[in-house]
Amino acid sequence: MQWAFGMQVELYFGQIGGLGFYSPRNEMEAQNFILSLIKSALSHHVRMQTHALQDLRDALINRIHELGTEFKVENKIDINYKCDKEKCLLQWAENNGAKTRLQIAYVEGAGRGAIAMEDMEVGDIAMEIPASITISEDLVYKSDMYQVLEKIDGISSETMSLLWSMKERHNCNSQFKMYFDTLPENFNTGLSFGVEAIMALDGTLLFEEIMQAKEHLRVQYDELFPALSKDHPDIFPPELYTWEQFLWACELWYSNSMKIMFADGNLKTCLIPIAGFLNHSLHPHIVHYGKIDSTTNSLKFRLSRPCSVGEQCCLSYGNFSGSHLITFYGFLPQGDNPYDVIPLDFEVDQVDTMVECPLSNWTTHMVRGTWLSENQNIFYYGLPSPLLDCLRSARSQMPFTKTLIKANMEVDKEILEDLQSTFNAMMENLSDMDSVDRESSSWDVKLASQFKEMQRRIVSSILTSCSTGIKLVEHELSKCKAEE
Repeated sequence: MQWAFGMQVELYFGQIGGLGFYSPRNEMEAQNFILSLIKSALSHHVRMQTHALQDLRDALINRIHELGTEFKVENKIDINYKCDKEKCLLQWAENNGAKTRLQIAYVEGAGRGAIAMEDMEVGDIAMEIPASITISEDLVYKSDMYQVLEKIDGISSETMSLLWSMKERHNCNSQFKMYFDTLPENFNTGLSFGVEAIMALDGTLLFEEIMQAKEHLRVQYDELFPALSKDHPDIFPPELYTWEQFLWACELWYSNSMKIMFADGNLKTCLIPIAGFLNHSLHPHIVHYGKIDSTTNSLKFRLSRPCSVGEQCCLSYGNFSGSHLITFYGFLPQGDNPYDVIPLDFEVDQVDTMVECPLSNWTTHMVRGTWLSENQNIFYYGLPSPLLDCLRSARSQMPFTKTLIKANMEVDKEILEDLQSTFNAMMENLSDMDSVDRESSSWDVKLASQFKEMQRRIVSSILTSCSTGIKLVEHELSKCKAEE
């Protein structure tokens, strides 16, 4: 599961003794959590403590403002895009109880986005959606197809919702017609990549992720169709349940759905009209948004950092890698994504010999852009400590101590040279796409090219760190030899 992947990456790179914070999103989340504790404490305050708590609250809000300013992204709005359908949807939502301080506009490089109509502060509600206009499995249970679907062994509520939406999008009398009318004919995610883009990705992580995802979806589709259409053509008209329409619905739910905890405690995968216009950011304004407020029976999108008038208001889809975001959402985020990693698998018996290493349970190792590392010095080299410790243990039964002695220097030099060789080969496989005409290329080839450029940048940084590390080690070795 992707949330587990994000946690694994954070634990792996959250080195012992590290400084700073893991990511802007995590820092924002931590500071907002402390704010919530202060708010609770102030409601049960002792008079002498009030000033201290308010001072702490003010300091935290100032820090959040500083972070927001540091990571603020300037967006260019395309004023020629009219957003007429989107405005109709907003009006429909407001007529049904929604409240919003955002308007929809076309943001260059990001597509449709939600723009602040006024300055908003930490804790302000940018958008509020009543539970009554969310699209969830409950609508399937009320439909005629449920009596058929409930008899299928192992079918998930998400798959049932997906099948319901395939038919509902063509229903002229649908309660959600305004919503379906705003959806694109093509979502342009990695699941819709053409042959040229797929071939350009051969040998990359993204190639594997897309191929596995499409194979899984094809198997899922073939298990259901054409059987359902043959047995129940009135409920599942064959013209509405083609492979192409199934893939469209998969992309809809992958790229637009949210996991929502309802007031009764049930967690459901939902489509949220108008909330789908909130784009993803590595530095989101909204972090927590997945729980229905039991008092108002609505979903509130509360700000974790300020959002200025005219600024695009973003949330976080999750701690996802670039390959996952391309496959299921169709974009690469702006900025350095700390979850863009390259996995390195080692045989289990290679790490069984690790002695006194607090992270010796890692059997899957990973690397990322070394510009994200805080320590480029000897014994660290900008590379993850679990990886280096594993490789050191594979070369010696003795515990490795970070002391400047000849034996340690020789071990580290071997490790860095081996890594350099590995990543040189990887760089050769990531041939650049300079011959591709970026201007005339299709959207998928452009996105494939962007992904390969990102991977090359990561590998290049690792090679640079290995090269610099080898020079550091050789310098120390020369000093050791001079002392002999």
